[in-house]
Amino acid sequence: MRLGKYDTSNIRVRSGGRSRMPGGRGGGIGCGAIIIAAIAYFVFGADPLQTIGMIEGAQQQAPQQQQQANVSEEQVCESGPYAREACNALSSLNTTWRPEFQRAGIQFQDPILTLYSGAVTTQGCGSATSAAGPFYCPADMGIYIDTSFYDEMARRMGAGGDFARYYVMAHEYGHHIQNLTGLASQVRSLQARNRSQANQLQVRMELQADCYAGVWAGKNRNLIEPGDMQEGLRAASAIGDDTLMRNAGQRINPENFTHGTSRQRMEALRLGLDAANSSVCDQYFEN
Repeated sequence: MRLGKYDTSNIRVRSGGRSRMPGGRGGGIGCGAIIIAAIAYFVFGADPLQTIGMIEGAQQQAPQQQQQANVSEEQVCESGPYAREACNALSSLNTTWRPEFQRAGIQFQDPILTLYSGAVTTQGCGSATSAAGPFYCPADMGIYIDTSFYDEMARRMGAGGDFARYYVMAHEYGHHIQNLTGLASQVRSLQARNRSQANQLQVRMELQADCYAGVWAGKNRNLIEPGDMQEGLRAASAIGDDTLMRNAGQRINPENFTHGTSRQRMEALRLGLDAANSSVCDQYFEN
């Protein structure tokens, strides 16, 4: 995808920590704990209940994120090719979505992208390590990415290519959209009141975020290159719950799904791409 170079006036980026958590896992259970545990389980083979237990138990012990003093946003963005890609994508996402919110009369606020290595402490969602994979924290409107995940994605899941990486960023941005519209808080409230429906509601959230990622790509269709959509669909398929469970040697159990099947994720991405209109993504919460 031929994204232009990021505009530092259009993005908020910071460098994260480089320390490790006690026991090699994150501390602090918060907004993204269920997602983090699920990713750690399916991708890295960790027990989700054990992961959440470690997160809770380590909360008070977690070291503070080591921020690099006097590092400009441009220096963070130029720290490596993946960082540059992430900044390019963030700039494009902001440019694409800001007018959508203005037309809808909803206040827009840029997310903060944190590129970290090893471990990171959020402002409201606890702490995480690289095993968490990319995630979004509603409390600080932050997208958190350890870019080494992209190498894992290519090597262990067969989901390489620049558009696959852009899809990951656009998906996390989709959670930011849900946060700004108030949907995220409504879903968390429903999950708290009805724990038996928590996973099903989470699946809807994830599929809608995939749809929003597709909408962004559809609105920038002129920048898409041959093979891009195949890369995106391959990535969406690779991180479907059924595929991750199968590859981890686990029994496929729909009751434990948190992100949707490979087919559902591919369909959601393609739905947004074909329509290039965010209203199509409303269908995930229409009933």
